[in-house]
Amino acid sequence: MHADQDPDQLYPEIREAVRSLCADFDSAYWQRVEEQEAFPESFVQALTQAGWLSALIPEAYGGSGLSLTAASVIMEEINRSGGNSGACHGQMYVMGCLLRHGSDAQKQRWLPAIASGELRMQSMAVTEPSTGTDTTKLKTTAVRHGDKYLVNGQKVWISRVQHSDLMLLLARTTPLDQVKRKSDGLSVFVVDLRDAIGKGLTVKPIRNMVNHETNELFFDNLEVPADNLIGEEGKGLKYILDGLNAERILIAAECIGDGYWFVERASNYARDRVVFDRPIGQNQAVQFPIARAYINVEAASLMRYKAARLFDAGRPCGKEANIAKLLAADASWEAANVCLQTHGGFGFAAEYDIERKFRETRLYQVAPISTNLILSYVAEHVLELPRSF
Repeated sequence: MHADQDPDQLYPEIREAVRSLCADFDSAYWQRVEEQEAFPESFVQALTQAGWLSALIPEAYGGSGLSLTAASVIMEEINRSGGNSGACHGQMYVMGCLLRHGSDAQKQRWLPAIASGELRMQSMAVTEPSTGTDTTKLKTTAVRHGDKYLVNGQKVWISRVQHSDLMLLLARTTPLDQVKRKSDGLSVFVVDLRDAIGKGLTVKPIRNMVNHETNELFFDNLEVPADNLIGEEGKGLKYILDGLNAERILIAAECIGDGYWFVERASNYARDRVVFDRPIGQNQAVQFPIARAYINVEAASLMRYKAARLFDAGRPCGKEANIAKLLAADASWEAANVCLQTHGGFGFAAEYDIERKFRETRLYQVAPISTNLILSYVAEHVLELPRSF
């Protein structure tokens, strides 16, 4: 992308095609899914069949081989159209660990099937109830016995397990007190959920404030073939962290899509809603918050493009990816509040979709990484302030 290019004019064909697909899944569709607390299966299947969820898989394995910048546009347009990428974004970035660190045999075994939609790889099991983001102290263990590992432990807030075939699992293979660095001794495995659930893996769904399928997992001597180990034993945390920049950039794009959706809805309503014989949008008290929300979304979008451009060039982008995620999450949350306030009581009515999107975009203040941890990262690693924890 050249410096004088408007990034929002990039990939017009992708934007138009994704918008066209999303138009088949209108407000009534998402309200029906929400009411039934269901998974948007037909929507995810349509995205899969159109090839959008295999955008980051190289052409050699049946994917599109698109850049992360292009992939971010796909995620943005889904949310900008009123949908929710949370049901499918895992298929975009979870496979990155396999792509970058898996063996040739593993990539040939799984990537073509993921690209075609024959297999779904939407889940990544890292977080645990007692450790949260203190990942080096996770307690789930994987102990080798011959040609397999036995996994024992517990995970929480693991998304899309019930609608995925494969899952990445991070477990400790060397006890914490036996490693030189606390980040060592963790390993990544591919778990075939079709074989694991009910045979050492128990899945307990967690009801939550959004219609987002997330679960608590219990491992009791789950057998995982040694061939499913990704890369080198004990180096798994590095492999997982390697993919987080892509995740944060894509999540930022989703927040940007939400932000534009909220701003557009608020602007349209403010133009049309007449109170005291004048459109409410004529009042600066209504105009200014909407305008500020739009400005913040625009700024966050530019940071998203900067981070994605660095990622695509193979350059370090931890700072930019984290900043983009924070700015986008803040911008979408501000826009959500402005949109709800502009609509007044109508904003709480399910038929307007605002309360649903309001709840969905609130998640990104907390996950996949909380805004406070991003601030800690920038303070320590960018500003060289003393480590706070």
